[in-house]
Amino acid sequence: MMEEEELEFVEELEAVLQLTPEVQLAIEQVFPSQDPLDRADFNAVEYINTLFPTEQVSTVSGFLHFSSFWLILSIMRLDDNIRTVVRGQTNVGQDGRQALEEAQKAIQQLFGKIKDIKDKAEKSEQMVKEITRDIKQLDHAKRHLTTSITTLNHLHMLAGGVDSLEAMTRRRQYGEVANLLQGVMNVLEHFHKYMGIPQIRQLSERVKAAQTELGQQILADFEEAFPSQGTKRPGGPSNVLRDACLVANILDPRIKQEIMKKFIKQHLSEYLVLFQENQDVAWLDKIDRRYAWIKRQLVDYEEKYGRMFPREWYMAERIAIEFCHVTRTELAKIMRTRAKEIEVKLLLFAIQRTTNFEGFLAKRFSGCTLTDGTLVRPSQGSLQHEVSGLASLYGDSTRSLYDSSIHCFFSPPRNLGELIDRFVADFKAQGPPKPNTDEGGAVLPSCADLFVYYKKCMVQCSQLSTGEPMIALTTIFQKYLREYAWKILSGNLPKTTTSSGGLTISSLLKEKEGSEVAKFTLEELCLICSILSTAEYCLATTQQLEEKLKEKVDISLIERINLTGEMDTFSTVISSSIQLLVQDLDAACDPALTAMSKMQWQNVEHVGDQSPYVTSVILHIKQNVPIIRDNLASTRKYFTQFCIKFANSFIPKFITHLFKCKPISMVGAEQLLLDTHSLKMVLLDLPSIGSQVVRKAPASYTKIVVKGMTRAEMILKVVMAPHEPLVVFVDNYIKLLTDCNTETFQKILDMKGLKRSEQSSMLELLRQRLPAPPSGAESTGSLSLMAPTPEQESSRIRKLEKLIKKRL
Repeated sequence: MMEEEELEFVEELEAVLQLTPEVQLAIEQVFPSQDPLDRADFNAVEYINTLFPTEQVSTVSGFLHFSSFWLILSIMRLDDNIRTVVRGQTNVGQDGRQALEEAQKAIQQLFGKIKDIKDKAEKSEQMVKEITRDIKQLDHAKRHLTTSITTLNHLHMLAGGVDSLEAMTRRRQYGEVANLLQGVMNVLEHFHKYMGIPQIRQLSERVKAAQTELGQQILADFEEAFPSQGTKRPGGPSNVLRDACLVANILDPRIKQEIMKKFIKQHLSEYLVLFQENQDVAWLDKIDRRYAWIKRQLVDYEEKYGRMFPREWYMAERIAIEFCHVTRTELAKIMRTRAKEIEVKLLLFAIQRTTNFEGFLAKRFSGCTLTDGTLVRPSQGSLQHEVSGLASLYGDSTRSLYDSSIHCFFSPPRNLGELIDRFVADFKAQGPPKPNTDEGGAVLPSCADLFVYYKKCMVQCSQLSTGEPMIALTTIFQKYLREYAWKILSGNLPKTTTSSGGLTISSLLKEKEGSEVAKFTLEELCLICSILSTAEYCLATTQQLEEKLKEKVDISLIERINLTGEMDTFSTVISSSIQLLVQDLDAACDPALTAMSKMQWQNVEHVGDQSPYVTSVILHIKQNVPIIRDNLASTRKYFTQFCIKFANSFIPKFITHLFKCKPISMVGAEQLLLDTHSLKMVLLDLPSIGSQVVRKAPASYTKIVVKGMTRAEMILKVVMAPHEPLVVFVDNYIKLLTDCNTETFQKILDMKGLKRSEQSSMLELLRQRLPAPPSGAESTGSLSLMAPTPEQESSRIRKLEKLIKKRL
């Protein structure tokens, strides 16, 4: 009977001591124990049979008594510990409330002290303002008094200066006038706002009158010294005239220009007499005498008048330029009169002497006066020259800044500069090529006109000479090929524009009605394609031109014929055009990718048709690509370049936005995989999309698309795979993505929504299992074309692939 009661007590005790797994786990963490009695899976029968393998009832009974007593004591000790902890926590709460109340009292006292300090600060500020009020008034008075004294001083200086200026002007004391006039004008600037005062206005008018009188007086002095008419010999250098030039620098610029004009005209008057049309020395066979004469005159000028004119007037250079203009006019006149007497040998002699003289001028002078706006001739700056008698283009030597001045007498009415300007005007008048016509993407007709003119010039010049003139002709060709590329081609490429603002899935569905992305119009796309085709034509024709020039020039000069720089210029235009087309289509797809990255992929509940952002991307591709393909039909290789550049731009951007889609549920990853496959198929078909004639895409393009989009699919497949067990997940990642690095792996873990604490162990495992890179291997960031084997894919992924094939 006693044994039965003891057994019942043990069973009741076991029922009381039966703890939940969570409580048992917490106890083991706090009080770790190796005692079998403390194990959660403790079995009393097995434990007793272990202790008492034979049937000794009395011993077992005693042991049970002892065990029961020991358990009761343990329970009592645990109860005491629990009561102690609970009471301790109660006391802690009371202490915390008391500390909080004390802190609140301290804060209230602090607020009171701060308020007192603020009140005192306001009173101090008011007191400072009252103290400094009188000081500010004194400062204002002092400042006004100082201004008044300064103004009076300036007025005294102005009045005295005007009186002195008038007296010095009458006495022609130009040296003193130059310094005084500049000072008076500087002082007068201080009185611009006081011109309403009669006395000030009167002084200003006296200064203007003195300036006018000085200008007239100086011009009269130069006319007397260097008369433009009559037989009086020009005067020599004069200190008075030298000082007069200093005054002219301060006066109206027209005075300075008139002085230079009078002096240069007087200096070249002898030239016009010696080399009149009826003189024997005026003909081409004695052309070198003209150049010898001006060289002597330049030496004579430096000796006699070099110090009379300021250095910054560059009078010697201006004399040389005016000589060139006069020579061009006179030679053109005499060549028209005696055209029948012109022979090739004579003409080449004149050209050679002229080229030598140009070289002399280029070394002697800088050419800065050609563009300073002083004494500019209408034809100045033109660098194209044609031989009048045989209509053969010549000149444009890059060694000389004076080709425009002398060689222009070889130029017919129609020159290359005018031709380029006409091309520009025609383009502006006619506008860009019209879309949906044969003109779209066609070569601009102006480039054909340019090369026809080039061919004519080359043939005619080669009939005269195959030596240096051909090199000069090549230099002209180079200049205007570059100008055509800049002004006609690059200058007319449309500018890129972007629009700001967010884009949602709903807005993507409305893009047929009105796109929210600033895109090129149909006309602009056709214009870009037309410029691209024209640049390709120019590139090929320039290469042929170089070959023809090398055929016609002397063998010793072949190495100097090089149009590589010009061909590079046209290649740059082609690249810029392709880049504009790629940027336009790429920018049109950006809002869709942004919308993709902002979707709540963790909330996707089922896999449906392709997402709206995919539809938007496909819509833009179908809108742009057929237009570009049709307009680049004659330049198929550049259309292929466009496709390749777009794929290289779009696919990395798509993967970048793919990493932004986080967290992703399993269903969301399935939907993204379906969308990725849809985009992959569209990109593979991009070269022939919307075309009635289906062509196989170039292998180079297909390789890029497969390589990039396969990587995107592998990323999603890794996201879909379960992350436990860790070893299987990491090995699966290494197999699916050969660019297996920790950065990509962490992005995938973020897409799965794993916490950083969970990621650390997985990243460490990846580092341990990454294979060692082979020697000479490229960066692990390269894309992989390796497709996974069926054994590497889970059954869920295989089901999703079947779903994709079914829906496509």
